[in-house]
Amino acid sequence: MPMEEGRSRVVIEGVAPEIDCGRYPIKRVVGDKIGVEADVFTDGHDSLSCVLLYRPAGADRWTKTAMAALVNDRWRGEFRVTELGEYQYTLEAWVDRFKTWRRDFAKRVDAGQDVAVDLLIGADLIEATIERAGADAPQLTRFGDLLRSGGHEALQAAQSDELTDLMSRHAGRLFVTKYKRELGVWVDRMKARFSTWYEFFPRSFGTDGQHGTFKDAEETLPYVARMGFDVLYLPPIHPIGRSFRKGRNNTAAAGPGDPGSPWAIGAEEGGHKAIHPQLGTLDDFRRLVDRARQHGIEIGTDIAFQCSPDHPYVKEHPEWFRRRPDGTIQYAENPPKNYQDIYPFDFETEHWHELWEELLSIVRYWIDQGIRIFRVDNPHTKPFPFWEWLIGEVRRDYPETIFLAEAFTRPKVMYRLAKLGFSQSYNYFPWRNTKSELMAYFTELTRTEVGEFFGANLWPNTPDILPEALQIGGRPTFMARLILAATLGASYGIYGPAYELCVNQPLEIGREEYRDSEKYEIKQWDLNRPDSLSSLIARVNAIRHENPALQSNADLRFLHTDNEEIIAYTKIADDQSNQILTVVNLDPHYVQSGWLDLPLEDLKLDPRHPYQLHDLLSDNRYLWQGPRGYVELNPRTVPAHIFRIRRKVRTEQDFDYYL
Repeated sequence: MPMEEGRSRVVIEGVAPEIDCGRYPIKRVVGDKIGVEADVFTDGHDSLSCVLLYRPAGADRWTKTAMAALVNDRWRGEFRVTELGEYQYTLEAWVDRFKTWRRDFAKRVDAGQDVAVDLLIGADLIEATIERAGADAPQLTRFGDLLRSGGHEALQAAQSDELTDLMSRHAGRLFVTKYKRELGVWVDRMKARFSTWYEFFPRSFGTDGQHGTFKDAEETLPYVARMGFDVLYLPPIHPIGRSFRKGRNNTAAAGPGDPGSPWAIGAEEGGHKAIHPQLGTLDDFRRLVDRARQHGIEIGTDIAFQCSPDHPYVKEHPEWFRRRPDGTIQYAENPPKNYQDIYPFDFETEHWHELWEELLSIVRYWIDQGIRIFRVDNPHTKPFPFWEWLIGEVRRDYPETIFLAEAFTRPKVMYRLAKLGFSQSYNYFPWRNTKSELMAYFTELTRTEVGEFFGANLWPNTPDILPEALQIGGRPTFMARLILAATLGASYGIYGPAYELCVNQPLEIGREEYRDSEKYEIKQWDLNRPDSLSSLIARVNAIRHENPALQSNADLRFLHTDNEEIIAYTKIADDQSNQILTVVNLDPHYVQSGWLDLPLEDLKLDPRHPYQLHDLLSDNRYLWQGPRGYVELNPRTVPAHIFRIRRKVRTEQDFDYYL
């Protein structure tokens, strides 16, 4: 084993953030400031210097920024990411001879000791630096001469901040220890962190029960925009297979008018690169994408890598599917459920390379049509290496692309998919209902290492999932879960119009599936129903867009309340200019009240002065003072407060107002 440089005495360890020993990048969005900490120490009592190095991946040179010592050999530094794509960062540290000399010199002066020799040592260190100081060389020369001259001026010069800054800038870095890993950051656009999703089936927006089209979907865009959604997600828009087509409520036999599940992709009209003819043409789809953009909405489409028995791939590439002993192709199963209308790909085929390339071409095809957001169906049923490769290939040319993993699966699987590149993911929010469940889960998502790579997108319902809480809690629970999703998470979505119309009839008691599911039939929705939650949704989404604190998960803090049915939490913008306190009644049946404790120090509030809580939902305003406050919430009206915390400001005219 070759001998390393034995004079590099500094140890760097405990670097954070660092995911799986640097195997995976952390995630940020453009404009973020990244804080990096590490344990940095050496033998003996010498002083150290430590710098954080960072660069866009592929750049030749590192940018360096000094790290500051905290306590117990912990150091911290920061850098900002300013462009899409991958960054790298690492650390360097060394025994700093001048800093050690400067520290010990000050101690000797304070102790009244003779420092004549120490001044000469300092002068030697300065003069050794002059040749690499460039424009600062004359200043360093002057300081070296002053130290050699001795006397009072020498003492002042030796301890001056100017000399310390000059030496910090140019001092030699002998026997530098560089951290053994170059760590990664994937930098997304802001929508990867903060987005508001709405899902609907275009085929349900025709007139008089007819199959809807993209042009009908265009007519619905103003409705979606008024509610404040900026992503419109469409289930698969491809031709639907006829063989083994499912009927209403997922029955095995379809009737003559049953449209089938959009996830049974492929028919004689084409496959994953084709459009269902009843929806319209490719030009119609492109027009929908453009019109949505004019409303401030980005279209996201579904990527479901599976086929109906009628998909062209089944005939053209039978080697991509697994066959059973009787010669038939293995259809999808999740016992006791059977999906005879869907054939999964066999990712263990000998022809896996060709399969991967074809699936990548599907994503690229829709990128060519203007799509940059993909909701990926069941990614946890496909190999991890495939997703790492596909997402990497796409991002190399289109780093703005966002992938949402529809992965209701085990935590480690969800987290692995996120590490591999998925920008956002479905998660366990639909089944976290009690105060303790919500606090524990969102503490895990935001206050542990998980928050460095996992982008939670909170969905209180989906076409597949009607949680029990919505079934039994009715309208109050629909309101509460909406507000929880919109304020706990920077990204959230709803499946509508089922959500705003509070559709909550299960297929049967004990099952979290919709009766008369839209997956298997064309629905008719009355968007103008007076009991719709659309106005509440619009207000909540406006609050999200107006308050930067709600556009990140980094500073979510839960507060103590003395009632287990009331949950309270704060979010604070980086610059403290925007502070949001959300309080939610989790009981859909009864008025709940209680006292909550506000962390005044964290909120930078003076306990001697009153502050205002402005309820952004009702526009009511309340004056509080001190750390405790009383709340009371009726689930039948609005079961929550979304407060903006405002401080008292006194103008030059001696007029008080709250900012």
